[in-house]
Amino acid sequence: MIAPDLDSAVARLKNIVAAATTVVPFTGAGISTECGIPDFRSPGGIWTKNRLIPFDEFLASQEARNESWRRRFAMAEQFAAARPGRGHRALASLYSAGKVLAVVTQNIDNLHQASGLADEHVVELHGNTTYALCLDCTARYELPWVRERMDAANGCAPDCPACGGHIKTATISFGQAMPGSAMQRADELARSCDLFLAIGSSLVVWPAAGFPVLAKRNGARLVILNREPTEFDDVADLVVHADIGTVLEPFIGDRTSSTDVHRF
Repeated sequence: MIAPDLDSAVARLKNIVAAATTVVPFTGAGISTECGIPDFRSPGGIWTKNRLIPFDEFLASQEARNESWRRRFAMAEQFAAARPGRGHRALASLYSAGKVLAVVTQNIDNLHQASGLADEHVVELHGNTTYALCLDCTARYELPWVRERMDAANGCAPDCPACGGHIKTATISFGQAMPGSAMQRADELARSCDLFLAIGSSLVVWPAAGFPVLAKRNGARLVILNREPTEFDDVADLVVHADIGTVLEPFIGDRTSSTDVHRF
């Protein structure tokens, strides 16, 4: 059901959330655009301006690794300046109220953690761009460390001092295996919730896009909040094509729907 207007959408959403016991938000790039984080897929987005660097190319080419890191540092100010938006804060309120046990996200910007969710309750399907990992020994490196060494080496991306492996932002690139533990946790959450909120996602990237359908098939109500239509709109219980922050803003600080739920 597509909401006819914004007021009706917000009222219906509040009723659906109030009736739910366990809410699983599934967030995509649309929740972070008001925070200054650019979208990837929309016209004018990052992927329309730069050729993708697949994972196998990153592994095989020093030039590809240099370019990948150059692009990351070109966006450093945007990521550093970003603060949780209204959507993040609304979900944090539902988390504090016990409605939300965890958030499943396709985003890599760390804004759910910055809004107040514990690291272990943010299920990152595509990783996190605010730090780096060695692809071989999994040692963690902070971005200033990488930048210092690149500057000292005339833009050449460093390898791991411990094992010699390649260092990459802790994100999932095209062609790279999805994180098994995160996918399993997202699967468990989708199967066990009674309300699945798909927020700001085009729902075209698989296998992550399958979680809304999985939740619906297991008896959950499905709400899709996205500016543009998705291919799953026709199976959702509520569809809202509107500004995400505006729709979710009424939930900020709202503890009227709290419930005593044990976190896991």
